Amino acid sequence: MTTLLHAPKHLPADRRRGRRWLTHLALIAGTLVMVYPLLWMLGGSFKDEKDIFSQLNPFPSSLNPHNYIAGWTATAPTFTRFYVNSLLIAVLAVAGNVIACTLTAYAFARLEFRGKKVFFGIMLGSIMLPAHALLIPQYVLFFNLGWVNTYLPLVVPKFLATDAFFIFLMVQFIRTIPRTLDEAAMIDGCGKVRIFSRIILPLTGPVLITTMIFTFIWTYNDFFSQLIYLSYPSSETVPVALRRFVDATGESSYGQLLAMSVLSLVPTFVVFLLAQRRIVEGIATTGLKG
Repeated sequence: MTTLLHAPKHLPADRRRGRRWLTHLALIAGTLVMVYPLLWMLGGSFKDEKDIFSQLNPFPSSLNPHNYIAGWTATAPTFTRFYVNSLLIAVLAVAGNVIACTLTAYAFARLEFRGKKVFFGIMLGSIMLPAHALLIPQYVLFFNLGWVNTYLPLVVPKFLATDAFFIFLMVQFIRTIPRTLDEAAMIDGCGKVRIFSRIILPLTGPVLITTMIFTFIWTYNDFFSQLIYLSYPSSETVPVALRRFVDATGESSYGQLLAMSVLSLVPTFVVFLLAQRRIVEGIATTGLKG
């Protein structure tokens, strides 16, 4: 009799425990599905060419670094040059975005000028504009300027505050900073420039780090823009150079392609791994104050 009375009380707990197990199993299965391509690429980079597509097992029988050695020097120039090009473009893009977007965001968040709301609305509207819609006009402009086959089309726009997403992110962050700090600085004789450099800029550390990380990752992994504007082998970047290993009309070196693809992930993986906490902090502390 006692067992029957207490059975209904234990049943919901059992159901909750069963649901938790099912949830964990579903998450584990989803993780395996997402990680398998990465494991397959990593394992395939150590396999012979004939074993890459003939085996579903991602783990190689032996760790043979032949694909890495051969792939690094398979092209002219070597991948050392491609890495230097990619890192150079990414670092310049980071510097341009941090400088230009911070100044623009400060103007929208703190300064008062005619047409401020209109310009801010146009800036937000540019986020919804597909980048491919601007491809032809931009290419014609840069071609007439003589910038094609140089790094200028990939770097100069960053110094002109063209990334509206980061401007919006910084504007929302700066709006959470109390204006009383600005007023106190003005009483002490600070102008707009000194308020920006002494008050606003030091407090925007989290959002600046977030901007730097995302700009580096997006620029380093960018394939389409670099493919359009860079034609000389000596100016190619890592994403563009990887396509050299796949030839639709001849023999493709998939082992070397997988090996170089693994190495191409190292910079972004290291940056994300070291700055993961900063990314979360920068986004979480960005307010939505209007």
